[in-house]
Amino acid sequence: MDEVLELLKLKLGISTSKRDIILKNTIESVKVELKEMQGIELDLDNESHIAFLIDYAEFRYKGGEDIPRHLKWRLNNFYIKAGVKNEKI
Repeated sequence: MDEVLELLKLKLGISTSKRDIILKNTIESVKVELKEMQGIELDLDNESHIAFLIDYAEFRYKGGEDIPRHLKWRLNNFYIKAGVKNEKI
């Protein structure tokens, strides 16, 4: 979780810890949304899953309304993989 937070802060250009609570909450809410609403459980040992989580959390943090195409595409790939195998993605 700390690695994800630090990488998200780097991506957003944040160097202080003043927004850590907000960013941690955003990361956790994205993980919960993906798991409970989308049926996707991320493996935080997988670098591509971490990158997706960071990108999705950045989108949420910035208050995005329409999900960017690259996130939709990657989310669809998770759905496809989940449909092929009944295991953690």
